[in-house]
Amino acid sequence: MGYGCNHILSYKKVGSDMSYVALYRKWRPDTFDEVKGQDHIVTTLRNQIKNDRLGHAFLFCGTRGTGKTSIAKIFAKACNCEHPVDGSPCNECASCRAISDGSSLNVIEIDAASNNGVDNIRQIREEVAYPPTEGKYKVYIIDEVHMLSPGAFNALLKTLEEPPSYVIFILATTESHKIPITISSRCQKYDFRRIPVDVISDRLEELMNREGLDADKKAIDYIAKSGDGSMRDALSILDQCVAFNLGQKLTYDNVLETIGAVDIDTFARLLECVLESDVEHAIDVVDEVVWQGRELGRFVNEFTWFLRNILVVKLSSAEGDRLDMTKENLERIREISGHMEESTIVRYINVFSDTAASIKYSSQKRIVLEMAVIKLCRPQMEVDTTSLIERVRMLEKKLDDLEANGIQAAPVQSAASVSPADDVIDQKGMKEYQDKLAMELPKAEFEDLQRAAENWNDILEKLSVPARRYLKRNDADPAIRTKLILSDDHRRLLLMIPLTDDDMPKLYFDKPENVEHVKSVIEEYLGREIEFEILCTRNSHSDNGRLETENILNLNKINFPIDKK
Repeated sequence: MGYGCNHILSYKKVGSDMSYVALYRKWRPDTFDEVKGQDHIVTTLRNQIKNDRLGHAFLFCGTRGTGKTSIAKIFAKACNCEHPVDGSPCNECASCRAISDGSSLNVIEIDAASNNGVDNIRQIREEVAYPPTEGKYKVYIIDEVHMLSPGAFNALLKTLEEPPSYVIFILATTESHKIPITISSRCQKYDFRRIPVDVISDRLEELMNREGLDADKKAIDYIAKSGDGSMRDALSILDQCVAFNLGQKLTYDNVLETIGAVDIDTFARLLECVLESDVEHAIDVVDEVVWQGRELGRFVNEFTWFLRNILVVKLSSAEGDRLDMTKENLERIREISGHMEESTIVRYINVFSDTAASIKYSSQKRIVLEMAVIKLCRPQMEVDTTSLIERVRMLEKKLDDLEANGIQAAPVQSAASVSPADDVIDQKGMKEYQDKLAMELPKAEFEDLQRAAENWNDILEKLSVPARRYLKRNDADPAIRTKLILSDDHRRLLLMIPLTDDDMPKLYFDKPENVEHVKSVIEEYLGREIEFEILCTRNSHSDNGRLETENILNLNKINFPIDKK
């Protein structure tokens, strides 16, 4: 039963009583112009009506609350309207009024969830044999059509394939993959999109003005976002919030309190505690969320989405097109993303994605959430690569803090180059090389560089254990073996490292200290100063058989100057 936008009050007369009409029912669209967010479908259907090119079967697919049933009813009215206006029903003729108040025999709505048997479909087959007593078309709207039994689908098939000229079928579903191909292939399929947040927000503001109610823009925007692309869900949330705060201005805090949601400030505080490895205060934030009565499953999902937004901002230059949020929140996200590394964000998302799956069926949701938070704060509890990277990031931060307090610490590798524990350059070896920097070495000549290239295997054995590990991974295959060669100008040594299954060698040699170690060993072997470059290559070949180089490392012309005294 539809209610047009000309009804100002939210009450309808029932006998002598006044009963409230939910907002999503009261403001259900009555014309195509009132439909929001589905312009691609509205335009097509209007053109069919204006040009009298109506199909006999339609399949409406999409998530809940996107307008499937509303558009089906508008379309049914437009098909039978005596005076259609630009392909839309006039809502004034006898046919439109009868369909609006539910008294028309030409529009039959069927809930397939409760009428899903063969007998129900057989009844439809018997009814379609009789033309409409008034109007032009009999329109069958079958909602949740995917709930029909296999036998019912088979019974519907023949009628759907060759219906009488005066019969139109509109099948609506939220799970189109459950519709047999024999059914869907006989229908015009329309995919309903999730409605954008700004469209929902504008509609809510419009309806609040018509209802004579006052609300903050921030509150309306949050309700629109909470609708998750569903206009009906957003209107239901708005209805709930208005009822809870009846007679008051609807504020952002009121909305959070009503629907049990968590705002971005809480997410930011929790994330700050995690980044500082402050388990105690992180658990305090969780405790605060619990005692506020927030639904923990929803909290986990929203925090995961919060992290996703940070990652999008970190990686994309056009993040505004991919994020549905206010400008204020977007600026906050940008600020947070500037203090985080991509690998860290990905690890956090992975941990909370796993938590979302487990918390759904857990009887101890709080414990599951707390364990996830502790995992973020204590990456040493895990042994995968991302947690190792995070551990090194935390160590580097602690070293930075020490240096800020005037305490000098030995240099460490970045998180990206860490693999096993022995992937740390021998500090004694680094000290010896630094001592040698104080001595002036003669410049290497062509013959020196050629000798190094010819004796690469001997030099390789003098490198540290982790360096050898990455440089000797492909020794079994001569075609992709690491090679030390001369540059085209015969002035530099090029270390060619083929990449096969992963990028770990690239990550390791992406750090200058690791490149410096290899260079120092070569210089020690030659007793000469060299120019040195590392190039990583993909294990693929061009048409001429030459190995194609992928510019993974930006290490061109690495030359460590020597101070002359």
